[in-house]
Amino acid sequence: MTKRELRAMLRVRNRAMSPEARLVASRKIFNRVEGLEAFAAARTVGFFCSLPDEPDTSEALARWSDGKCVAVPRVEGDTMRFFRYDPRTQRPGAFGIEEPGPQAELCDPGELDLIVVPGVAFTAAGQRMGRGRGYYDRYLSQPGVRAVKVGVCFAHQLVVSLPVEPHDVTMDRVVTDAPEG
Repeated sequence: MTKRELRAMLRVRNRAMSPEARLVASRKIFNRVEGLEAFAAARTVGFFCSLPDEPDTSEALARWSDGKCVAVPRVEGDTMRFFRYDPRTQRPGAFGIEEPGPQAELCDPGELDLIVVPGVAFTAAGQRMGRGRGYYDRYLSQPGVRAVKVGVCFAHQLVVSLPVEPHDVTMDRVVTDAPEG
């Protein structure tokens, strides 16, 4: 299956989830992230503001920003940078995603201790397929990025193998809502 076909198939599956199922799955995913040793040790967490077909980050974003320094991305042309999360600075940005406004404080890539990364599909070994624009791969490939990389997705987005390219960045861990065991 090509990347395009896989993206289309998973988009349909994601959109077929009811709002209730999406919320329950999202809570499981982010509760599991919170249970990671790397999360407990992290002072600054890179997170994301979710699109409607991704795990819903709204509850976790509010909860995490109470106890940790949280940074979220803003897309500027072909570049993505992280800024300290402050709900007062958020506004609709690139691709309809909520992102920090112009007054938000930039977070240096070396400050992130852990980064939670969305994706269209992942393998258990940490290979990731994004939406095809390469923002996360470019960001995570920068010198100075030392964050533990945690990919998050719904259980049906975990696949056996993916077509990978040399520039694709592998996650250190992948967390889903699949039953543990």
